[in-house]
Amino acid sequence: MSALTTHTTIPKIVSSQDDLDFQFLKKIGIEYIESLGGRLWTDYNDHDPGITILEMLCYAITDLGNRIELPIENLLAKEDGSGFGNQFFSASEILPNRALTPLDYRKLFIDIDGVRNCWLSKHKKTVYVNCKDDELSYDLTTFDTVPERFIRQFDYNGLYDLLVDFDLSDFDKTQNDYEAKVVDFKKSVEKSIREKYHANRNLCEDLIDISAVGIQPILICSNIEIERDADEDEIQAKIYFEIQRYFAPSVHFYSLKEMIGKEYRTDEIFDGPLLDHGFIDTDELKKTTLRSQVRLSDIMNIISSIEGVKVIKDITIGNCDGSEADDWVICVDANKRPELCSDAVFNFTKDVIPVVVSEEKVKEHLAKLEAALDLSRELSGLDKILELPEAKYLDTDWYTTIQNDFPDTYGISPFGLPSTATVERKSQAKQLKAYLLFFDQILASYFSQLGVVRDLLSLNSDLSRTYFTQVVQDIKDFDQLVSPTDYPANDPELLAELLLEPQDDINERKNQLLDHLISRFAERFSEYTFLMKELYGSASTELIVQSKQEFLKDYHLVSGNRGGALNYYRQPPAKLWDTDNVSGVERRIARLCGFKDEGFRRRDIANSYVNVYMSGTQYSWLIKDDTNTTVLSSTVDYPTYSKAVNELHLAVLHIIQSNEKLVEKAYEDGEFIDNAEIGNILIRVPNAGSYSFDIIDKNSPNPNYIIAQHNTQHATAEALKDTILSCIDFMKYRFTEEGIFLVEHILMRPDITMTSVPADEFLPVYLDDCVECNCIDPYSYRVSIVLPGYTQRFSNIDFRDFMEELIREELPAHVVPKICWVGERKGHVPDTENDLINFENAYKEFLLKRTDLEQKHDPATLKALIDALGDLNTIYPSGTLYNCETEELDGKIILGRTNLGTL
Repeated sequence: MSALTTHTTIPKIVSSQDDLDFQFLKKIGIEYIESLGGRLWTDYNDHDPGITILEMLCYAITDLGNRIELPIENLLAKEDGSGFGNQFFSASEILPNRALTPLDYRKLFIDIDGVRNCWLSKHKKTVYVNCKDDELSYDLTTFDTVPERFIRQFDYNGLYDLLVDFDLSDFDKTQNDYEAKVVDFKKSVEKSIREKYHANRNLCEDLIDISAVGIQPILICSNIEIERDADEDEIQAKIYFEIQRYFAPSVHFYSLKEMIGKEYRTDEIFDGPLLDHGFIDTDELKKTTLRSQVRLSDIMNIISSIEGVKVIKDITIGNCDGSEADDWVICVDANKRPELCSDAVFNFTKDVIPVVVSEEKVKEHLAKLEAALDLSRELSGLDKILELPEAKYLDTDWYTTIQNDFPDTYGISPFGLPSTATVERKSQAKQLKAYLLFFDQILASYFSQLGVVRDLLSLNSDLSRTYFTQVVQDIKDFDQLVSPTDYPANDPELLAELLLEPQDDINERKNQLLDHLISRFAERFSEYTFLMKELYGSASTELIVQSKQEFLKDYHLVSGNRGGALNYYRQPPAKLWDTDNVSGVERRIARLCGFKDEGFRRRDIANSYVNVYMSGTQYSWLIKDDTNTTVLSSTVDYPTYSKAVNELHLAVLHIIQSNEKLVEKAYEDGEFIDNAEIGNILIRVPNAGSYSFDIIDKNSPNPNYIIAQHNTQHATAEALKDTILSCIDFMKYRFTEEGIFLVEHILMRPDITMTSVPADEFLPVYLDDCVECNCIDPYSYRVSIVLPGYTQRFSNIDFRDFMEELIREELPAHVVPKICWVGERKGHVPDTENDLINFENAYKEFLLKRTDLEQKHDPATLKALIDALGDLNTIYPSGTLYNCETEELDGKIILGRTNLGTL
């Protein structure tokens, strides 16, 4: 017998509900008391004062438990009555995804007015390969002189054609300008289709041809008896309408309510792209294919099912052109749909009396039927938002002391003790009140924490702390129990600071809360967190919090759009360069790696905030801000470029590690004096009214070693404080040299409308005579990832390993990347010799030309981009080989990962 395999699962509901069970809490409390004081305390009956106190605490805990169990919308409601819709993504924001499958694209295009239906098919374009000379060509005859054993071929993958069934129901065929209007209409719809496709294009894919479904006219002749009270005009209109729907099945749009009524789950309803006109049932869409046959039996069933039709006396079908056809079945040619031809005849009788229909009235009835269909489509689009439950604010953080619930005999209620009570009795009552205040304060803090859960879990929260408390209310003679300095009852903020700040590591706590939210999306930041701690030390926690917040704020984009490509079709220059019009995977990788907002934009990366320049034979550096003002600069000249860069990175690290609160406190305490140290910042006041600062490295053998300076002089200490805070903010949240380029090889294909193109317009291939099973297709599902290899993080080998693994994980499984860490900062080498600058220029010009050329290409910009990609060389950190007499190592040498420096 086979043994049953058991699986460990995590239950969805993990709460034991013990916090709501008073008897359970009391039982556990008594057991705990027994374990601590069983030798001294033996009476656990209800009359015992200790048990009474335990019961009061248990009731308070059940109150807290009941509030925790309130509907989540009430816990998240705000006191001003506003809901919680802006705290989380709605279903229509987070559940839809970019079109991915052929069915998704069909939904997307059918949503366009004028498209009744459509079908995607693979575009076929063959490329021939000369393995002997490593050449590609569209023309096989190019390789006539090459032995056949060296010839291979492949078809581009990822290119598609679209077959469209245009909805021409609004056009009257009897009008003279019908053909001209239809041509203009189709051009307009085709333009909309291409715009919609490219706004939703998948990575490494493209749309080539759009063609219209052909028409195969079908002739129907019939003699139909109808009921005496039937309207013959309406019946003929219904016959036309239903037969047309049989010939060309239209796709029905549903409202959200209708989809729920069809018993679809919310995630199933919103699966795929969000449409303007409602929702399409995927199962129904799969069945709407081009009809390959027209059966007489189907036509008879359609006519017979129309209300008012009594009997079909005679009916025949055939081809409208008179060609021979089967009496019962007519075969429809490929890529065509049947259509009722103008010679079709429907004769009606009532009993034996012929009746004549009015063509005008038939048109009116037909227009009403089509208008009802259009109205249904429009109404479906109005109901596609899942409404949030109505929230009610319940003041969940409200708390009053448990002391007033004790029996009056305890003397701690608002009534106090009788005036005849002894001093000893009054002292005992005060002692009990002070003792219970400890529990009161803990409970008050828990209730306060529940009251701010909406802010703790919000993506837009700017809380300055994560632990909260409140002043315990309604205690008689409260001022006799605590001192105002130790318990500032009039200042809740100060009270929270005194009681909880030592335990409130805000950045660590924010990290934990953000990890909770991120885990709900099955995402992780663990590897990134470890690397950031290695690179930035204590400053990493704040940077990681920022990265996680930006990732979550963008999650609807970095998840649903993760397989999307840039939109290059008919875009203005501002949407092609220095733009966030990038692929979904670029944005996602940037967010997972903690790029600043500028980091994932397509821009001139080499022209950054940093300038490392040569002064004579020495090197210096400076950093400028968004206004081109120098923020920091080097203090000495360096003999080598690498030493200057290392010092630059050290200065950036130290300014990022600076604490804004320490700067604020030092200013408030009047510590902005000459040579005062505030963390890694050294204040300079050489003369009255002349303030500046330097960055120091306290880990250096010289504790006052200055590694960067801010040369601008400020007239007041306040102006210097504002400058320091602005500098820290800039370096933490805006300064970046990082960026990423993703180049889709399929967009670099030569003009596929041509049968022959020059060989140098193809990407290079290296096939080794096709001896090995090398991939001969350099285009299909291949991308080049280009990153600047000189930045602080990107020059770190461990961070490169992390990013390369992340890139391969995040790209669609069928897409193969080539990853290059390239370039130098602008100015280090002549621009013409800088791989990164050459690539940026070539890629920019390629996109600017590519956007308006449909399937064609500009040969000059295409060849320039091919050459620029081919010239990219991955750079590695430099190391130095030392002789045996030198013990101090400047850098380790790793084969395949390090450039050798000089002795």
